[in-house]
Amino acid sequence: MKPPVLIVLHQEHSTPGRVGLRLKERGIPLDIRRPRFGDPLPSTLADHAGAIVFGGPMSANDDEDFVRQEIDWLSVPLAEGAPLLGICLGAQMLAKQLGAGVGRRADGLVEIGYYPLKATADGEALLPWPSQVYQWHGEGFDLPQGAELLASGELFANQAFRYGPAAFGFQFHIELTLMMMHRWTVRGAERFTLPGAQDRGAHLEGRALYDVQSSAFLDRFLGMWLDLPRGAPA
Repeated sequence: MKPPVLIVLHQEHSTPGRVGLRLKERGIPLDIRRPRFGDPLPSTLADHAGAIVFGGPMSANDDEDFVRQEIDWLSVPLAEGAPLLGICLGAQMLAKQLGAGVGRRADGLVEIGYYPLKATADGEALLPWPSQVYQWHGEGFDLPQGAELLASGELFANQAFRYGPAAFGFQFHIELTLMMMHRWTVRGAERFTLPGAQDRGAHLEGRALYDVQSSAFLDRFLGMWLDLPRGAPA
């Protein structure tokens, strides 16, 4: 049996969405942990193929034990050079572990909906990227010292980065399924009034236009990410 990928979730009923589905299609088991609800995180990733830390409504700046402990734990995959991916909150936690700031824009603008993405030269050398990606966040991250910026955006400049041989942070949501979009846009409808947010119709239209790109990107990224050799300690 192939080693599992560690999946770190932050809400009781959250799922790894399309990321989880694609990993299972590749025959890779999921080791799902929810540290917020008492699940321990492993002291090593020697028995895992990698780790993916997902999003959530909390902030990487929150003064909560599980938030601080999870940010501290990210030193484990970094030290081992294990494949690591942070998505939205997970990317912000990774940036914070690496000493970068996390916070809101001074003007309060958010990204909730589909927004343009532009790959950098380093990003283009790695993979083809989608032109628009799905976002649901009010905070962003500074680029950690020593990290490569892979993709940028208009409202939040830092959208994707690579640190060391195998650690990645994505501000946008590549895991989103249609069911997840319906759930988020119904339960979180009050956020559509925030400055910069798009209404529910724009979310659904954006999915029809851009989801094929996101799906193809996810396949390419996972194929590359899972094949990364364990690197030297970052």
